[in-house]
Amino acid sequence: MLNLFRSIRKNLLVLAITTIAVLTYSCKKDHLPEETIPNTDKDVALNAVGVSGAKSVVYVEVNNNDFSNVGKYSLATGQALFDIGIIFAANINYNTSTQQAVLYFNPQVTNVLNNRATTIQPVQARGTKVLLSILGNHQGAGFCNFPSQAAAQAFAQQLANAVNTYGLDGIDFDDEYADYGVNGTGQPNASSFVYLITALRQLMPNKIISFYYYGPAASRLSYNGVTVGSRINYSWNAIYGTFSVPNVPGLTTASLGPAAVNITATSASTATNLANQTKNGNYGVYLWYNLPNNDVSGYLTNVSNVLYTQPTVYNGGGGTTGVKFYQHTNNGGTATSSIPKGNYTLSQLQAYGFVNDWASSVTIPSGWTVIMYANDNFSGTSWTLTSGNANFTTLSPNANDVVSSVRIQ
Repeated sequence: MLNLFRSIRKNLLVLAITTIAVLTYSCKKDHLPEETIPNTDKDVALNAVGVSGAKSVVYVEVNNNDFSNVGKYSLATGQALFDIGIIFAANINYNTSTQQAVLYFNPQVTNVLNNRATTIQPVQARGTKVLLSILGNHQGAGFCNFPSQAAAQAFAQQLANAVNTYGLDGIDFDDEYADYGVNGTGQPNASSFVYLITALRQLMPNKIISFYYYGPAASRLSYNGVTVGSRINYSWNAIYGTFSVPNVPGLTTASLGPAAVNITATSASTATNLANQTKNGNYGVYLWYNLPNNDVSGYLTNVSNVLYTQPTVYNGGGGTTGVKFYQHTNNGGTATSSIPKGNYTLSQLQAYGFVNDWASSVTIPSGWTVIMYANDNFSGTSWTLTSGNANFTTLSPNANDVVSSVRIQ
């Protein structure tokens, strides 16, 4: 039912942000000086994402769809289509006993996080950053009604802990469905969101923080001279099928996504038109919502042809497109699953069934190049292959049972 309400609401043509009267709180109104944030924050995360052209950002409703599907889409050259994939969604809940906001994972989100070796890490191995979206849950807890700076900092710590525990690349904020005032909670105040974002940036100086431009938080983006835009990396439009520039002081066009589409509801012609507006305006983000389990590469191609002058390719189904390593020579013994193009450390290879110092042969699709390294992290002796090899002992030097990391191009 939540997704139905969201779909109806997000496809309105006009964004209506309700301005809620700011109540007086007993919050500490401390000034948040710019120098409290490490210099290694926004730019590091920003530069770590994607290459040229607008970033493609996609939300996956994991209650219904497989998050690993994000990694199955690429451009014709083999580069991953999606620069950022977002797990939708964890929740900000309210503990009535302790009167504190708590981070909550429903069973579907829990499954994605606990099985990250097959759901998250293969996506990251393609170069895609994986964020966790945080959404209200009708319990009165939201990003805008922390009763104190300490309460905002405590919730920020929960978010940072989740990112570190599950090897994620950042946090996305979506200020919907909080139902401010329920369970005796307060209404939105001026300081909370800034306190929260500031604390999270301090805890995650090199991670990505994004804001889905919607809800009370969208009108509470500065406090005591500090802007949310100075702390986050990206913000994007929340109304699917429209082009609307988020008004986030501190963010440039390179960090904004005015175009937003619902893959299962926005027409291909509208998606193409929004891509042209994004490109012509030099905006840095194009937002996709609701990536389904079935192949939608034809729909995505309408946009990728505009943004990257390349069609979108789907490497799904049986996963036959990719490199396979084998335990024994002559492609015998245990085999990995198909590994798409990307750079893979040992831990990333293990998500595909690879074992350290184990491989003895490999199959490689026509036109692909594989660079194998004797050590983890692309170091040590290397071997470059442009076709399959059935016996690594024939390579010079001998590559049998020594490979620990791989680049696939």
